Amino acid sequence: MKTYENVYQLLEKSDTFITGEYLAEQLSLSRTAIWKAIKKLEKQGIVIEAVKNKGYRLCSGDLLLPEKIAEELQIAVSMNDSSLSTQLDAKKGIETANQTPHLYLATQQGKAKGRFERPFFTAEQGGIYMSLHFKPQLSFNQTKPYTLMVAACIVKAISRLTGIETEIKWVNDIYLDGKKVSGILTEAIASVETGSITDIIIGVGLNFFIRDFPESLANKARSLFSTEQPTISRNQLITEIWKLFFTIPEKDLLKVYKEKSLVLDKTITFAENDRTYRGTAYDITDRGELLVRLDNGQKKTLTSGEISLSSW
Repeated sequence: MKTYENVYQLLEKSDTFITGEYLAEQLSLSRTAIWKAIKKLEKQGIVIEAVKNKGYRLCSGDLLLPEKIAEELQIAVSMNDSSLSTQLDAKKGIETANQTPHLYLATQQGKAKGRFERPFFTAEQGGIYMSLHFKPQLSFNQTKPYTLMVAACIVKAISRLTGIETEIKWVNDIYLDGKKVSGILTEAIASVETGSITDIIIGVGLNFFIRDFPESLANKARSLFSTEQPTISRNQLITEIWKLFFTIPEKDLLKVYKEKSLVLDKTITFAENDRTYRGTAYDITDRGELLVRLDNGQKKTLTSGEISLSSW
């Protein structure tokens, strides 16, 4: 673990000031090395109060600790401080035959994209950007509804750790108080020869503690924590999300997905073949398809696409 990560962990555990001398003794480092570590933390958005003869105290901000997350999850975890996209990081990992499952983290992303290649806003600080790569080796028919499963894990993890109740907008968005707080992008790589899915990459972007959004997103997006210091760390939430993913049965996650659905029993509109339809979403299949009863009584099954709620 890097020096500044060790210094951060000592500061995080204390509610009072810690002297530079104590930090140096605990880590067998010089006072100069401690000072440099403090400056490194401050550059990453960590607010540290320094008082002469008293030392240092952590005020706000948290630091992603990939080694700690890896220890908790018992999988490979890496972080890229100059990532264009964690999805791209995962794809590079496939090319270099990295160990799987493998969780790729980033402090920010230069060219993040969501569904339909749309640009995805990422903040310089306070966001969670990650992609999990694993090799399911399943046929197309056996492939699980991973997007739904991860969405259920996110809302369940948030509820467990914070008591905050979020909802899921079909198919891949997490909402809080009518605004988007998280999005999921699942990509699959298939083998033509075997007819099976060889690789799955699940990307998650989550607004954890972001104070400012672009004007174009201010009325559409929000942060999980926005006006006060978070009650948990990003490390805790990341770990809990993937612990749930690896341990909770698929059927239980699908049940959570339906229970937390923002669209079931609501009037929605959607476009298909240049025509707009209106109806009531009445069920979600185990494959993630949305079942809609149109106003004229006809039933439609949506496998993908965009829907809009007639009212929130």
